[in-house]
Amino acid sequence: MSIGEPLPRPDGRDKVTGRARYAADQEVAGLLHAALVGAPTPSGTVTAIDGREALATAGVARVLTAADMPRFGPVAPPSAVSKLPMQDGTIRHEGQPVAIVLAETLEAAECGAGLVRLTIEPAPFRPQGGGEVAVPPGIYGPVTFTKGDPDAAFLAAEHQHIAEYRQPSRHHNPMEPSATIAVWEGENLTLYDSVQHGYSVQAIVAAALNIRPERVRVISPHTGGGFGAKGFVWPHEILTAAAARVARRPVKLALSRAQMYANVGFQPNMVHRMALGAGRNGRLTAIKHEVEHVTALSDDFVEMATAASRGTYASPAIFTAQKVERANVNMPTAMRAPWEGPGLWGLESAIDELAHAVGQDPLDFRLANYAETDPATGKPWSSKKLREAYEEGARLFGWRERAGRPKRDGPWTLGFGMATCSMGAFRFPSQAQVRIKADGSVTVETGCHDIGTGTLTIFPQIAADVLGLPPDKVELIMGDTRLPQGGPTYGSSSTMGVGASVLRAAENARELLGRLANLPAGEVVMKDGRIGRRGGLGAGVPIGDALRTAGVGEVVGKGRFTLPGDAPFNADGEGTPHTIRTFGAVFIEVGVDCELGLLRLRRAVGSYSAGRVINPRTARAQMTGGIIWGWGMAAMEASPYEKKLGRWLSKNLAGVAIPVNADIAGDIQIHFVDEFDPHASPLGAKGIGELGATGVAAAVASAVFDATGKRIRELPITPGKLV
Repeated sequence: MSIGEPLPRPDGRDKVTGRARYAADQEVAGLLHAALVGAPTPSGTVTAIDGREALATAGVARVLTAADMPRFGPVAPPSAVSKLPMQDGTIRHEGQPVAIVLAETLEAAECGAGLVRLTIEPAPFRPQGGGEVAVPPGIYGPVTFTKGDPDAAFLAAEHQHIAEYRQPSRHHNPMEPSATIAVWEGENLTLYDSVQHGYSVQAIVAAALNIRPERVRVISPHTGGGFGAKGFVWPHEILTAAAARVARRPVKLALSRAQMYANVGFQPNMVHRMALGAGRNGRLTAIKHEVEHVTALSDDFVEMATAASRGTYASPAIFTAQKVERANVNMPTAMRAPWEGPGLWGLESAIDELAHAVGQDPLDFRLANYAETDPATGKPWSSKKLREAYEEGARLFGWRERAGRPKRDGPWTLGFGMATCSMGAFRFPSQAQVRIKADGSVTVETGCHDIGTGTLTIFPQIAADVLGLPPDKVELIMGDTRLPQGGPTYGSSSTMGVGASVLRAAENARELLGRLANLPAGEVVMKDGRIGRRGGLGAGVPIGDALRTAGVGEVVGKGRFTLPGDAPFNADGEGTPHTIRTFGAVFIEVGVDCELGLLRLRRAVGSYSAGRVINPRTARAQMTGGIIWGWGMAAMEASPYEKKLGRWLSKNLAGVAIPVNADIAGDIQIHFVDEFDPHASPLGAKGIGELGATGVAAAVASAVFDATGKRIRELPITPGKLV
């Protein structure tokens, strides 16, 4: 057995020694380096661009403006924006590309970009915060939802809670900034790109440049972090390809850390307006959750944060609504744990407050409102063992015994909090193939990407399990659109979709090899590099012998994971008889120094109901990282915005507070309930990567309240809110 074993990551050494090659590391002959010239204002019109001084700089080859760019074809999602830059002089946000300097070296390109002179006719702009809000179109589904009569149920409730919970905008800041290299060979384009789904890039770049998708090849062997920022296709990728076509030379554009703030998305600031009603017994009678957040002027991004309030607790009456505020900002986008990540900050904080108002233990209150079926649709869950996750998490943490624990440790006042974790299931179709060769070697091929979540470990592990081989005997080739179309690496979807296609490809390869060996279908067994009949005498024959006897050099198994109606996307089991979600609970102990306003994480326990775990080692690492991510959201992270200038401040890592080793306690325990979900995936697995980041901020705020008696309703929980 390979599935279920805590195998180490085979890519770890390459990544820590620098052997792993990322997009900007690729070497291409005759390369021109590109540097963007960004708009210094959030609104206006570029009336003139003077590139003469830049062109006089040694090494500078071209200064491209909108006049040099081809007219792009129409694009739609998964393009992040529909109105592409450098097509006219209109400025829609600060930092928007208005010119590109091409040079023989990066230094010359950056120097030249600083010498380009812009003449701009300024225009009034809409800053984020305080503007008019509107109901957006339902890109991902209805933006409002009503069950029962929420207003009447709330007014009749014995216990009522109304509050606003706020969270700021945040930027992803992956270790690898976005980078693209574009190489044209006649009418064929190759892109070395830092992406989370190369096939989206292939389709959108082809549409923008008015060429057939099969003429675009996207290669991305490793992606150095994404968290959603590299999920959509951003204008800089299209601009790089267009610049290379205009210049008739390969072009490399590597965004600076500051340019990441303007050229890819961010998680928008959000206001959660919560209203909960409950009876005297603590049973919820009404849930109302309205969310407002900022979005761009010309396009819609809707962070469906109210999804959590539709699918977590049993209530006869539920109302949710999404609204957006349009402003002169770059387009927001998904960030690790979209929808439920921000949504559970509002919901779980309100649940904790209502539990205290009712006079119930926060865990008992949640158990009293346990949803046996999907609260929104009434559909049964594909699988759900949240009760077991609550119970084991509470035991590991000592939740029931916390009243007997000391509340002081020197200058620190201790507090304990908990929250429910939940995440929807985003599923995408996927393909893979498995090659078994006469020398006994096995290769798995799929166009999925590696962003450090463990795909390089578990996909060979899945194939090895089926084929009876050690995982180190299975090679994985991925990250190229010439390979079978793997699903994207976002939405915690890779294991369900790509993993299932690898499973089926391996099973198909085993079946084909069994036919060559004249073995009855369904009775083929492979173990230790040999193939034989289940229950048969002897240990079978070596794989190589079976192929050579049949006169075949290799067998190629093909596998597909599809969705009902061949849909390109499926959320929460849409179109199936079941609702698919993951669940869990997180328990937090904090220390607060009220005199200095210091907040410290002392202990954390995460207990999860998330389907079958393919590799406990990589899964535990993912959940630990998720809890740390949630701590950053709770206690540190915010992207400051200057309303008068209409721009982000501190557009570098010097101004970004994120958790480091000294901020994180070594006592983080992770537990998985034993679970197999046949409805989510043939593997029985669901997504885990983002689940660990949900609920943490609310649990931290609950623990702060336990320690200090202060209710914090705005993130991050910084010293000024604690003193």
